[in-house]
Amino acid sequence: MAEKRRAIFEEVQTGERQKAAETGAIDRAGQGARGAIRVWLMVLFALVALMIAVGGMTRLTDSGLSITEWAPVTGAIPPLNEADWQSEFEAYQQIPEYREQNAGMSLGEFKAIYWWEWGHRQLGRVIGLVWAVGFVYFLATKKIPRGWTGRLLFLGALGGLQGAIGWWMVSSGLEEGMLDVASYRLATHLGLAFAILGLIAWYTFRLARRESDLLQARRSSERKLWGGATGLLHLAFLQILIGALVAGIDAGRAFPTWPSMGGGFFPPDPFQLTPVWRNFFEDAGLVQFVHRMTGYILAILGVVVWLRARRSPNLRTRFAFNAMLAMMAVQILLGIVTVLYSAPWHIAILHQIGAVVLWVLILRGRFLARYPLPQSVRGPSA
Repeated sequence: MAEKRRAIFEEVQTGERQKAAETGAIDRAGQGARGAIRVWLMVLFALVALMIAVGGMTRLTDSGLSITEWAPVTGAIPPLNEADWQSEFEAYQQIPEYREQNAGMSLGEFKAIYWWEWGHRQLGRVIGLVWAVGFVYFLATKKIPRGWTGRLLFLGALGGLQGAIGWWMVSSGLEEGMLDVASYRLATHLGLAFAILGLIAWYTFRLARRESDLLQARRSSERKLWGGATGLLHLAFLQILIGALVAGIDAGRAFPTWPSMGGGFFPPDPFQLTPVWRNFFEDAGLVQFVHRMTGYILAILGVVVWLRARRSPNLRTRFAFNAMLAMMAVQILLGIVTVLYSAPWHIAILHQIGAVVLWVLILRGRFLARYPLPQSVRGPSA
């Protein structure tokens, strides 16, 4: 039989045609459960933010030294009977804070501060458990996106380090001559908490978009705005550390006036400690002055970066920096009110929460300067 001549379009019309390549096949490879991991990270973010707030309340209520030992496992169980409470109270009565500041405190008053510190430590355990369960699950089910295992493991390592630094901080307040924890160690503890919070936020931003989308977006990166936001981020972190020094020595109550300090621009007698460098960390007036001046510089830089962001062609990027500047104004106002009213706990804790919100908004603006969202002529796409 003579071979049938093929029609010119026969390959296209019959089963012999090849399958068209699926678009996005390369992009889907190694993507993992980005959405589920992002939800897990958001839960961790909320817990760490709550941890910072509870830690602030623990500091403001002078509760941080109420538990005098570090028992990562058995310490999860609070006193269950009167004998247990009495044992904890007797241990607290041996430290300088009780002898020199809280002598005569009743057992009921001790319980009030104990629960704050116990809650703070318990929340740390919960964060560690949430991280461990999530990480092991995603690792065992092979749902971690390519390149993300080390990042997520690093978060857990930082959490473990934070627990150790927490005890290192508390132990400084148990030494003779100490009525509070060392302000340097408090600043280290708070600084690491904000670093962890920032990493979680950054990872959450990244996981919201596919890797191919991020690579594409980076081609439209606004380098000057990215650089300005990076500088603003670093200065904000420095201000957070200085704020911890202020809290550590109760410097917020030193000069309840604004904009002057003790009737002048500069606090009176700021260099009484020797060597001189100690005054910048331990003199209440000078530490508060440095916090104020850094705040002014941060505000100026914030306006400069915002002005640069106004020229961004991307609506979402402009909105992100508008939100950042608005929160910065609120945070400055909270700082002034905190000083004027000698740092009452309810205003001081709002000021600390404000720092968390501002920190995340700066990170969000910085992220969008690096990876702007796609935008049509009618506005940004979803």
